[in-house]
Amino acid sequence: MAIQSVGVIGAGQMGNGIAHVFAVAGFDVLLTDISQDALDKAISLIDRNLERQVSRDKISAEDKKATMGRLRTTLKLSDLGQTDLVIEAATERETVKQAIFEDLVPHLKPETILTSNTSSISITRLASRTDRPEKFMGFHFMNPVPVMQLVELIRGIATDEATYSLLLDVVNKLGKTAASAEDFPAFIVNRILMPMINEAVYTLYEGVGSVRSIDSAMKLGTNHPMGPLELADFIGLDTCLAIMNVLHDGLADTKYRPCPLLTKYVEAGWLGRKTGRGFYDYRGETPVPTR
Repeated sequence: MAIQSVGVIGAGQMGNGIAHVFAVAGFDVLLTDISQDALDKAISLIDRNLERQVSRDKISAEDKKATMGRLRTTLKLSDLGQTDLVIEAATERETVKQAIFEDLVPHLKPETILTSNTSSISITRLASRTDRPEKFMGFHFMNPVPVMQLVELIRGIATDEATYSLLLDVVNKLGKTAASAEDFPAFIVNRILMPMINEAVYTLYEGVGSVRSIDSAMKLGTNHPMGPLELADFIGLDTCLAIMNVLHDGLADTKYRPCPLLTKYVEAGWLGRKTGRGFYDYRGETPVPTR
């Protein structure tokens, strides 16, 4: 089976990036969301990001025009039923993802492959709620998708070899690198990254260092391009908390207990860059630490 058409569910930060890279690579992309405004913003953002690539001589103006021509949007989830590959990139809540797949399954072609861009949720469990667990995989892109080279490929217990091989080929066509991960909570990247971010929040919570000193220490002391609290704001504190809860619940180890301060920020609605405040306040000209 050759994959030519791709359906992307969710037009947010991850979904629009995934749609972008597939369209650039020559795939026909159908992007869906429950909000027309979200779809319009996604297409506008993709257009701006492509224009930036043109200005940097990464792609030609003709490439940009062809890429935009391969992008379509719809408010009807069922329209994705005729695509060859579906990538779910909705919010990181299992109940939401399950409901999406249950609504979509009756409209799918028998050969359509289902994937989820989940950063932490069990692929086996998600697959079990569909009619094709052997054609279901985790397809985890890193943010920002057009820039980051890694894609985690996660097999559920029922995923067959043909599905894995096909998606490995797709990753290669995107010009990205695949890392194969087993289906355990948070897979590879977030299994390592999120406890580090959580520990940075504990370091702040316990008064060991300020926001600025913690981020400066990790940037200059370990050569990280971004400090852990700055990175948490970029990812979204609600997403960080959701992944820590998956780790804590799934592995039943107290070392994964989310920091109470992280929970408090999420309760306040201070989710990072997307809400204007997190560990930094982004409402002025330059970000200012909130603690």
